[in-house]
Amino acid sequence: MKMIRMFSIALLCCLTAPLTFAQAQEAPKTLAETYNQIMNIAERQIVSAAEAMPADKYNFAPTQGDYTGVRTFAQQVKHLTEANYGFFISWNVPGAVKREDIEKLSSKDDLVKALKDSYAYAHKAIDTLTPANYLEPSGFGPAKSTRAGAAAFAIAHSMDHYGQMVEYLRMNNIVPPASRKG
Repeated sequence: MKMIRMFSIALLCCLTAPLTFAQAQEAPKTLAETYNQIMNIAERQIVSAAEAMPADKYNFAPTQGDYTGVRTFAQQVKHLTEANYGFFISWNVPGAVKREDIEKLSSKDDLVKALKDSYAYAHKAIDTLTPANYLEPSGFGPAKSTRAGAAAFAIAHSMDHYGQMVEYLRMNNIVPPASRKG
């Protein structure tokens, strides 16, 4: 009888946990909230990965295998920082930082701060998405898209580089924070 009661309690917890989580996570109400919610996930993973890599490993780049010319970890962080501004530069959102200023950064602390600032800028840009403007043309580099497309690509781009950052961390025997149990 005791076993049945424990099983019933465990089953009840398993069945109600998703409901509790769903209630705690309110669904986005706007287009901007939808994109920002997904960007938040990417940002948390990327910033935590950037913070997890020790400063003395920021110049790490793989050398075993065909890795000629790949970015160092620091260059990955710089690239993401630059891209977060670049994807939204045509939106005329105040606060953009010039690529040349990002390229000058070298310390882990400066790079992590710049990365965080670039995500704040990206969120500010995404906040301007509305049903009235999401299909307006938005170009970044040679690519032509819409504002919604640029925002979606910015998120996808972040996740692509997160995957690369994870590999760099693991090559240095560091478990990415998002993969840690706890």
